[in-house]
Amino acid sequence: MAFYGPDALRASKVAVGIAREQDSEVTELQRWLSESTDVRRDPAINNEILEFIRRHGVATVVMTGRIIGCPHEEVVDYPEGTVCPKCPYWAGRNRWTGELDPEQ
Repeated sequence: MAFYGPDALRASKVAVGIAREQDSEVTELQRWLSESTDVRRDPAINNEILEFIRRHGVATVVMTGRIIGCPHEEVVDYPEGTVCPKCPYWAGRNRWTGELDPEQ
C-alpha cells in the first residue's frame, strides 16, 4: 500500500497492490483518489480498501510510512522525463526520504 499526494501533507491517492507470494509480481492493483480529503483519513475509502484486502484473502500488509510522490502518472498525466506541472513540491525531491536531491 502506497500513498501519493501533491505534497508531503495530504495524500490524495492510495494504491494497493496484491502479490500472491513474497517477491512475486502484483496480480491485483486498485487505486483510490480524492480531490478534497486525505485518503488516509477517509472512512469510505478505508472501508473499500479493507473490503479489497479481505476479498483477496490478504494475510500480510506492507505500507509506506509516508507520502512517497506525486499522485499523477508519468506518460499518462504528463510527458515522460518531465516534472509534473501540477505537483511542483516533488520536483527534484527524493520520494523515499522526502529531501531535495542535489543531483536532480
